[in-house]
Amino acid sequence: MAKRTVRSPVTSPGSRRGPTPAARHRSQIVRAEPAQPVVELLPTRLTLSAVRAVSKGCKACDLYKRGTQTVFGEGPPRAEIMLVGEQPGDAEDLAGHPFVGPAGRLLDRALEEAGISRARVYVTNVVKHFKWEPRGKRRIHAKPNAGEIGACRPWLETEIALVRPRVLVCLGATAAQALLGRGFKVTQQRGTFVESSWAPLVSATVHPSSILRAPDDESRRDEMRAFVADLRRIGRRSASTRPE
Repeated sequence: MAKRTVRSPVTSPGSRRGPTPAARHRSQIVRAEPAQPVVELLPTRLTLSAVRAVSKGCKACDLYKRGTQTVFGEGPPRAEIMLVGEQPGDAEDLAGHPFVGPAGRLLDRALEEAGISRARVYVTNVVKHFKWEPRGKRRIHAKPNAGEIGACRPWLETEIALVRPRVLVCLGATAAQALLGRGFKVTQQRGTFVESSWAPLVSATVHPSSILRAPDDESRRDEMRAFVADLRRIGRRSASTRPE
């Protein structure tokens, strides 16, 4: 990034004084790189593989500066069910694949218990870069803000338009509010179906990472049972409306 040029303050003839501390500070100000909107990256011919390829160069917000790589969605191009989470975590950021860390493994187990084949599921996130804060040697998840979610939104909209899932499930409050509105409350409406233009069937439940954060084993078991029940209800509704 180029530094902004700042002239040194004018001194009287013969003066040997350098620039003031304030002037030195101004001379070190770095001009921010302009964001490149996602729509400028999207290829003319939209396919999942083409969009995934160009997403690797995404600089729509500043998260790309700290994330290892863009983590795009994965799954069958005509998946019956799409699961949308918040953002990739540490394991996903390093691997470049969504839902491969502890929360992803819990999701796999919950889907199996609910009788939903992963072959029917496309998984993705609202935000495609890992937002984190340092804590010692660890990188700790930080919640994406509205600007970051908005900058990344065209990727998700394109995924939904291309996959055209019959069932769209938001995992957690960030995904639910990004797609269903700020007034949506996962705690009150989880597992229910809502009217939406995103897909014929739209629902929301908790993010699997919230189960991992439960305070004790008993709480985790209870949360897991409730999560599986939500997914089982979603799976049954999907099967009952599947075209012959």
